[in-house]
Amino acid sequence: MTAIQEKTLASKVRKDFPILHQEIHGKPLVYLDNAATSQKPVTVLDALQNYYGKDNANVHRGAHSLSIRATEAYEGSRDKIAQFINAASRQEVIFTRNATEAINVVAYSWGLHHLQPGDEIITSVMEHHSNFVPWQMIAKQTGAVIKYVPLTDNEDFDLEEFKSLLSEKTKLVTIVHVSNTLGCINPVEEVIKLAHEKGVKVLIDACQSVPHMAIDVQAMDCDWLVASGHKMCGPSGVGFLYGKQEILEEMPPFLGGGEMINEVFFDSFTCGELPHKFEAGTPAIGEAIALGAAVDYLTDIGMDKIHACEEELTAYLFRKLADIPNLKIYGPLPTPEGKGRAALAAFNIEGIHGSDLSTLLDQEGVAIRSGHHCTQPLHRLFDASGSARVSLYFYNTYDEIDQFVMVLKETIDFFTNIMG
Repeated sequence: MTAIQEKTLASKVRKDFPILHQEIHGKPLVYLDNAATSQKPVTVLDALQNYYGKDNANVHRGAHSLSIRATEAYEGSRDKIAQFINAASRQEVIFTRNATEAINVVAYSWGLHHLQPGDEIITSVMEHHSNFVPWQMIAKQTGAVIKYVPLTDNEDFDLEEFKSLLSEKTKLVTIVHVSNTLGCINPVEEVIKLAHEKGVKVLIDACQSVPHMAIDVQAMDCDWLVASGHKMCGPSGVGFLYGKQEILEEMPPFLGGGEMINEVFFDSFTCGELPHKFEAGTPAIGEAIALGAAVDYLTDIGMDKIHACEEELTAYLFRKLADIPNLKIYGPLPTPEGKGRAALAAFNIEGIHGSDLSTLLDQEGVAIRSGHHCTQPLHRLFDASGSARVSLYFYNTYDEIDQFVMVLKETIDFFTNIMG
């Protein structure tokens, strides 16, 4: 994809995102916080409005027309997601509130029942807290031990160290596909292959990859994969867990109540079939339907086209950031063509706190992230309390990157002047 193609894609899609067409503090909004949450196209907003305005009813429980329509739309979204990630069956897609809940389902339904004292869980130092904390809780309850894959000198996943950590004691590998801080794209296919050779299960946190590149869970061969709707043009409050059917069949339910049952007696119950076994209670129906609309939207554009566009944006962003002195970007650098990492950059500038940067950038209409990005252990390794982060999506433009860099330089000059 050429720069002209990038501009053409942005010019075609930006009209679909009403939130982008506003002013912040009297300046045009430049939204560059997409790793935290993406914006929503009109089709997704319309799907929510249509459900609540026309079809609002509970799913699976009614014979009247509204319930039938709601159920068809809700289950239709499951089919769309299954096709989007190339799951072997719709039964392998479980709706959850978010990726965090999806990881907890695996932790408590599989981990609590399979891990024993001395068993080992391998994760990495770059993980989001949602892929740290559940496993720490499970390890404490089961006596399992967590081991962490370190970074290479290039600040990405150390595959050789991962190989050395794999042992007969390893029962689970749980790693992020794309780091939300380092931007590195981890070699998950190789990790999965090596783990499976030892009979080890693998969970992939795909929150930062599903929205940005084509994902094929069958080719990847992961045992579980999780993602959040709000990072892929869908609403908040909904995500999904993918799991191989034979593994999900063997796992006990995580939550009990309505919807996940087959029969209930005074002294026992029987579970419903997949996928409902893991979807207790009334789900986020409108949000799940709108997530299906988001999948339609991304599919219509084409994930390969989105990924190519973001590579162009990444290359341009890093060329611009290279001109700023005393700026430390965490993670590996992309190739000159923007390949090899995600379209984001977490960075620090010597002598200036990231929160101060983001606050002053906001005054100019530029929205970036600051903080630890839910990766406190990683920031401690870098001896940093936090960092600023700029993250792009396919609706961002070169002009927005230029505006961000210009305001960033002005902000740095401001701090330099007041500090003498």
